[in-house]
Formats: sequence, C-alpha cells, structure tokens
Amino acid sequence: MSTLRALAKARAVAAGVAQPVATVRHLHLHERPLVLVPLALAGEANAPLAALVGSTPHDARLLVVPQPRNRDQRHGFTAELAAIVLPHLDAHRQASEAVPVDRGRDVRHRYVDAPQLLVPNPAGITFLRLLGRSTRFRRADGEHPVHPSVPLLGRWLTFFAERAEHPGSSALLAMTDALTLHWATGQSAVEDLHLPAVLGWLDPPAGLTGAEAVARAEDPATMPPAGPATDPDFDNHRLAPAMAAYAEADDDPVARVEAYAELERLLRDQLTPTWELMWRGVGLLRGLPPGARVEGRWAGDRDAFTAHAEHVDAGGGPQPRRDGAVAAAVRLHRLERALTSYAVQRAYDDPLVMAEHRLTGEAFVGEVTLADPKRVDDSGKRPVLRPRVQLVTTEPVLVPVGATLHSPARPGQKARVVFVTPGADGKTEVVLELSGGMGRALTAPPGSVPEVGERLCYTTLSDAFLPAGAFPTPEETPWTHGGPPADESPAPVRDS
Repeated sequence: MSTLRALAKARAVAAGVAQPVATVRHLHLHERPLVLVPLALAGEANAPLAALVGSTPHDARLLVVPQPRNRDQRHGFTAELAAIVLPHLDAHRQASEAVPVDRGRDVRHRYVDAPQLLVPNPAGITFLRLLGRSTRFRRADGEHPVHPSVPLLGRWLTFFAERAEHPGSSALLAMTDALTLHWATGQSAVEDLHLPAVLGWLDPPAGLTGAEAVARAEDPATMPPAGPATDPDFDNHRLAPAMAAYAEADDDPVARVEAYAELERLLRDQLTPTWELMWRGVGLLRGLPPGARVEGRWAGDRDAFTAHAEHVDAGGGPQPRRDGAVAAAVRLHRLERALTSYAVQRAYDDPLVMAEHRLTGEAFVGEVTLADPKRVDDSGKRPVLRPRVQLVTTEPVLVPVGATLHSPARPGQKARVVFVTPGADGKTEVVLELSGGMGRALTAPPGSVPEVGERLCYTTLSDAFLPAGAFPTPEETPWTHGGPPADESPAPVRDS
C-alpha cells in the first residue's frame, strides 16, 4: 500500500466516507456492459446455483439450477447462459475498421467495438474462469453430449478470464476492484472484496457514516453476500429445504412447479440486492471522466476480441489446459510489459497517481525560470537543436546528473539532467537539456519548448514503446521443456 493510499484510508475513517485516489477513470466503461452476478452451491467445486444476467438495470434474467449436483442440469444452465452471452458477443461483431500497420504500408482489421463483462468481485472472475475450464472441452456428440453452445461459451469465458489478468484490460472487470482503484475506503483490503461494504463507504445512506453503513451491509439478513459464495444460514435454513422439496416432487408435476417457483423466489431475493449495487457502482464510475490513455488500452481489448473471434471462426482449438514452456514465458513477459506500461499511463493521466511517484523521488514538479529555446549543439558531425530549461522546485530531486526524464505534458520529448543545484532556502535548481518532439529543423516550433513561468512535472517514468523479448520457437526448445524429443537414432557405423 502506498503512502498516499494509506493517508486516504485514514482520512476516510475520520470523514466517515471514502476518499478519492484518482481524478480520472482509469478503465473503459461500456455503454451496455453485460452484468453477471453468479451464485455457487456451497461444498461443491464451482457448481453453479443461479445467476442474474443482463445489460441494463431493468432486463435482469434469472437462471436457476435446482439440483447443482446434477450434471445435466449444470450443462443446461450453461446452455441457457450461452443463449444470453453469445448473442451479446455477436452483437459487437457487426462493423470493423482498418488499422494501419507497418508504418502505414499495410492494414489490418478489427471490430469497432467489443463486449464488456462486469461481475461483483474477483471471486466472480474465478467462477467464470473455472466454468470456462470445465466446459470448453465438452463435446456435442459421443458420451455425455452437451449443447453445441456449451463448449463455445467455455472458450469465450476462458478468453475473458485471461483478459482479466492483463493489466489495464477492461474486458472483464470485478466491480470491487474497479471502485477501489478510484476511491480509498476506511477498511482493509480484504474487506474491500465485499461489494456492499465498499459501496457503504462510497455512497452511504443519508444520515449514516461509511462505518455505520458497512455494519448494516455485513448483516446477511438485510444484505446478502455478493456471491458466488452464499450465506451459511441461508443455505441451511432456506435453500436446503427448498431444494429438498423440489427433489421430493419428482413424481408430482404441480408440486414440482411450485417447488421450482419457491427456489426462484429465494434465489432472486438473494441476487437482486447485489444486482442493484452493481448498477450503483456503474453510475459512480460514469461520474469520472475517462483518462486520456484509456481508449488506447480499450483498443487493445478490441484487438484481442477480434483475434479470438477470428480464431474461433477459423475452427481453431480451445485454449490448452496448460501452457508450454515457451508459451508460458511469452505470456509472462507480455503481462510484465503491460503492467509496466499501465503503471506509467495511469501516472501520466492522473496527478493523484503521479503524486505517489513524487513521494518516492521518481518525479518532481517545478516552475520554469529560464529557457533557451534556440540553443544548438554543434559538437557532433552536424548541429542539432538542444534547448535548455531551468526549473526551480521545492521537492527532493533524487535523480542523478545524466539521467533521462520525461514530462506528461510532452511525452514525446526527452530531458537530460545537466545540473542539480540545491539551494539554502530549500529550493533546488534543475537544468535540463531537451531532445525530441521538436521536429528536425534548428528552430523549435511554438509550444514544443517549455516557457518561463510554466509549471511542469518531470519523471523517470517513460511511456515509450517497450519492445518484445526474443524467445525460442517450439522446435528450438529442449525436450526437457516441452520441445521435440532428442534424436536417439544410433550413429552410423563407419567401415574400418
């Protein structure tokens, strides 16, 4: 936990309401996200019990599994879920756009939009990941056949679960993570996994503090858990008798319909409060303006959605149960690059996030007191424009002379530290030599060089392109790491 977030949590306790830790929204929020609130049966490995699904607050559809231990009913639930999710995915495949590649010498196509799934908490993402893993290898023929939509849904759920691991992706979001990314509550990180508690801090009822609202939210009688886990008291005293009544009515159609209706009523009562909280959270997030680099990250989600859709259309196989050695290394490297880029982009978009880096010495803010925009360096083979500016700051400057800095105001420009001169009055003078972002001429275009009086932030964080690493092909991988087996044929015998 950073120092600023710890301070924000302390202020939340003192003020009785959550405190903002962001000035912009750092994730994409779709106009019609598909909200999914799942419930799982206690004591079973990811056995679906019920789900509320819909893309607007008023079109929630309830799916129920009366006997979650029954394999056929579970696959029937998945087929019903597929009948909702798959058409929603296909609705985002109506139009595509051309994207220039290879410096404009070629183009590729991607969909102009992509779907977004919202679940209450990280456990909801785990539920979808496990549901995808248990269904994507099912077959529509042979022993224990399932509806053809079941394995297709499993592949798409696996895709969304993998995108949820990608830093900065907005394809599948947990509402608790999305809210606590932008606000700090007065409770622990573990308590922040409880959606009613988070919204109790963010939007407490009139006359209540956040802590008082959370105390009410923790009572399962008034606010059921946000799933997929259910309340044990509900399981033992209400759900179990209703499921038993449904099982006992096997030979009585009228009694079976009544028992199913009672199950629906119980489960709807459990899911509806969380459904309403999900849309309250969406409303709070919509109140924040999106960050400048959010759209670029959403374009990455659209690229991934397009690639997977094309893979499925071409008859490609489902995702493997385990990655090979090279595939795992490539995936880890891709996630690490994305995490680094995401951290920098958030800092560039948001002064509150950048403030955390200012505390650690990775950035400082100062005022330009001197500027030489016409300075030319002629020490090389040809003269180049190298303006210099002097900033005065009251913040600690921990970067050494010769370090390269960047400014969010001019991300395409580099600034090399020439001098760092601490003053007796607590101020520090920093002289920077600028390069890039000024064209190729020996005269800087207007606005490309900071002017006297301008207040700027400079940081060691760079939003420059991060090149991908080099990895061996599967054929070049040793057999000990999943590559081809060694050639064990005997050596030819030479005539003596």
